[in-house]
Amino acid sequence: MAVITAEEIRQLASFRSAEAPVTTCYLDVDGARFVRPVDVEAELERVLRGVRSHWADHGSVADDLKRIEDHVRAGLDRSRVRGLVIFACSAEDLWRVVPLPVRVTSRVVVNSAPAIGQLELVVQELQRFGVLLADKQRARMFVFDGAELTDRSELLEELPRSYDQRGHGDQGYEREQHHVEELTHQHLRHAADVAFHVYQDTGFEHVVIGAPDPIARELEACLHPYLRDRLRGRIDVAVGASLDEIRTAAMDVERRVEREVEHAAVDRLRDAVGSANRAVAGLVPVLDALNERRVAEVLVSAGFTESGWRCAGCGALAAVGPSCPRCGGEMTHLDDVVEEVVEEALGQGVKASLVVGNADLDVLGRVGAFLRY
Repeated sequence: MAVITAEEIRQLASFRSAEAPVTTCYLDVDGARFVRPVDVEAELERVLRGVRSHWADHGSVADDLKRIEDHVRAGLDRSRVRGLVIFACSAEDLWRVVPLPVRVTSRVVVNSAPAIGQLELVVQELQRFGVLLADKQRARMFVFDGAELTDRSELLEELPRSYDQRGHGDQGYEREQHHVEELTHQHLRHAADVAFHVYQDTGFEHVVIGAPDPIARELEACLHPYLRDRLRGRIDVAVGASLDEIRTAAMDVERRVEREVEHAAVDRLRDAVGSANRAVAGLVPVLDALNERRVAEVLVSAGFTESGWRCAGCGALAAVGPSCPRCGGEMTHLDDVVEEVVEEALGQGVKASLVVGNADLDVLGRVGAFLRY
């Protein structure tokens, strides 16, 4: 599964339809939440229900919704896919299906252009994970970009066969055991070197280790400091595990790291808002800060939607219209101004992050921003 490129996202962002609106469907198909195909179909029906009735009389949009529904009901290969994005405009012959190795927030947007904000966010947040598995003789190194295997290395350094059996005397046995320990330590140093060389080639952001406890402790001590800084714990996966088992473990760690990063960001936002230290929370303060180009970073609760307005003249966003609070010009109504918040932030070169299921951010108004000044 090839993740969409930045160039393809730019092409979608520039697409405009003169004939009919563009339908964008984000669908969460994560097997951990939607176990059976019928569960995925029920999730699709949930997000299509209101849109279908609203656009029932518009031929192109109705065709888009029907094609999206048929595509999902025909069956999806979810072995490596947790999120699905579909862009459709029958009138302009646009049909683009983007499978993703990460979850998205299910929603359908019908607008004059593709709704790419959430897609840009999830692609930006895709991170590479290194997985280092080892025992006394064997080491395997993998790199996953999302669910995709992008690199692998293997190392096998067999112990002498005679060391598999006890020696004839205690002293001989102790010498053999000491030699085995030396060979094992040498092997683990080599494994750590392999991991560092792979890191130099691929630049993965995180690494986890799978090994018995004594091996794992020694292996961690052998890691280059750059890798120790990126170490995100251990996984219960043996060195001989299948690729699917390794991939699943890596994705589980990815989910955990995502939540940890999100919680840390929300904690920083809550503290900064509480001390009035260059941060705001809530839709209106964030819109004002974006209009003034003072935003350094935006956090948005996944699934948060709210109607709003955009000025046709100065481009300002607002929660209330139809007159622009900045220039007095006429404003265009938006079904979802939160989507525009994300796209405006990205357009200003501002980092934007979707936060999943964080009650603290919900209490703050489901959206917040760190300010540059």
